[in-house]
Amino acid sequence: MTQRKGEKPTISIQEHMAIDVCPGPIQPIKQISDYFPRYPRGCPPTAPPPPPLSRAGSLRSTATPDGGTVAGGGDPAGAKDEDDLDRVFAGATAASSPASRRDEEPDVEGYDSDDSTTLGTLDFSLLYDQENNALHCTINKAKGLKPMDHNGLSDPYVKLHLLPGASKANKLRTKTLRNTLNPVWSETLTYYGITDEDMVRKTLRISVCDEDKFRHNEFIGETRIPLKKLKPNQTKNFYNCLEKQLPIDKTDDKSLEERGRIMISLKYSSQKSGLVVGIVRCAHLAAMDANGFSDPYVKTYLKPDENKKSKHKTIVKKKTLNPEFNEEFFYDIKYADLTKKTLEVTVWDYDIGKSNDFIGGVSLGINANGERLKHWFDCLKNKDKKIERWHTLTNELPGSVFSD
Repeated sequence: MTQRKGEKPTISIQEHMAIDVCPGPIQPIKQISDYFPRYPRGCPPTAPPPPPLSRAGSLRSTATPDGGTVAGGGDPAGAKDEDDLDRVFAGATAASSPASRRDEEPDVEGYDSDDSTTLGTLDFSLLYDQENNALHCTINKAKGLKPMDHNGLSDPYVKLHLLPGASKANKLRTKTLRNTLNPVWSETLTYYGITDEDMVRKTLRISVCDEDKFRHNEFIGETRIPLKKLKPNQTKNFYNCLEKQLPIDKTDDKSLEERGRIMISLKYSSQKSGLVVGIVRCAHLAAMDANGFSDPYVKTYLKPDENKKSKHKTIVKKKTLNPEFNEEFFYDIKYADLTKKTLEVTVWDYDIGKSNDFIGGVSLGINANGERLKHWFDCLKNKDKKIERWHTLTNELPGSVFSD
């Protein structure tokens, strides 16, 4: 194309787009994975990496200690252009060394973000009163609870539960404190009828929950204390971090489901020649009515009962799970015959217009075991002495069929 003098050179659009498009060799584009390589787990260490390949497919020249070369074919002028690509290849071959595996980031698969979430801490103390068979649980305060409401706060309360056992029969709770993440309760909750046997095999579960008026209450965190860690008549203080909810073992035999506690007194009267059975009180009975309570009363039998005259019944206590009866019943029986007898004590919920509900029962006698057998023997060995003991009510007595 000829250009006249004084005219500006004209450049076509095709020529314009082609200018400086390829000013030199194309450099490899680095990716983020080049800086944070991930390699297959379990790869054994390998031998030193082989010399990297050039883009032409030939081995790049490497110098030997004597100044010679191992292989040729590479262009020294292109060495700078290949530096970045070679570093990528060389980094991949060095991946399987133990040092690089130790520095690798932890695998995030299966990681639960709640593990790093602070649920809060709970300050409380426990005291086992051995003489009165009582476990006193003082809930002092919590700190830094996890917010559960839209306002960034919670309405927390504390719930106690003895494991294993029926939750309705032995659940206690504190009052609810509104709009706080650092509640101070200073409240003492007491379990009655706790025996030395319970202190060996029971665990106290302490849960912190958020109360909601218009939906289900929400779980915040919990802590569990095996009662065998406590020493009788000594207060032990705890300051525990709350944990996520743990599963409850439900493999216990359902026939031994706990339904509450009952205090019974036994005394054989030499003067009257008979057995005096006292029904003192019950504690933490299972709720049988829709209002969350029961209307309990107690029946006693001395079996075998050929004449069907051994039945005694207490009065009904309305709307309570911790009734006090303080009633005594007398059985006219020779001392020698007590070794052949079994005392059955059952607790019932009184209902109007329908059958009464069985809450739980306990058997004392020569065929019993544990604390029930010991209580019976202590009565036989100590005439004219009243012996009181707490016993656990279960939802079934072996070999018994209940009807009111």
